[in-house]
Amino acid sequence: MPYYMFQGRYSTDAIKAMVNAPQDRESAGRALVESVGGKLHSLFFAFGADDIVAIMEGPDDKTAAACSLALGASGGFSGGSITKLMTTADAMQAMTIAKKAAAGYKSPTG
Repeated sequence: MPYYMFQGRYSTDAIKAMVNAPQDRESAGRALVESVGGKLHSLFFAFGADDIVAIMEGPDDKTAAACSLALGASGGFSGGSITKLMTTADAMQAMTIAKKAAAGYKSPTG
């Protein structure tokens, strides 16, 4: 199954709710991902622009997008993004393909 990284920013209301009543958001995220046939590997709270970062596997891109859409529809997030990830083995295969493609590619000149 492909890997994905979700980065999200909680809404002000969601942060207030978690401060007033601390909650295990990893179990909620795991339930969401598993409900569509995926696997949540980890969920981290983060400093910086994003509040959380999650690494998951999913059957396909549509399933990963469905998770992202479900989170957005919940109202608990003010923004976020999902990124498809590649294993090192997949990246090495891409490099091999790129080497062949680059041999015949002619750059524009100006």
